Amino acid sequence: MSGSIQYRLSLGKKDERVAGPDDADTVVTLDKAAAQLDPTVAFMLGKLKTTGRTGPLFDALSSGEAARTIAELSSRS
Repeated sequence: MSGSIQYRLSLGKKDERVAGPDDADTVVTLDKAAAQLDPTVAFMLGKLKTTGRTGPLFDALSSGEAARTIAELSSRS
């Protein structure tokens, strides 16, 4: 299954980092504390939220794409 994903990392009030297209099939949101966890664990704990289709998220979790993208968003200055 394939589809586009937009990742939204909230660092605080009015401070959000975004990666991915605005018209994504799936939107993943998490805060900076959840970004320190493995994305699969964060999802299972309910700290990584998703809207839209879940298939693309599961693909991204299993391939490691989600972890790489979230780590990149976390490391941006």
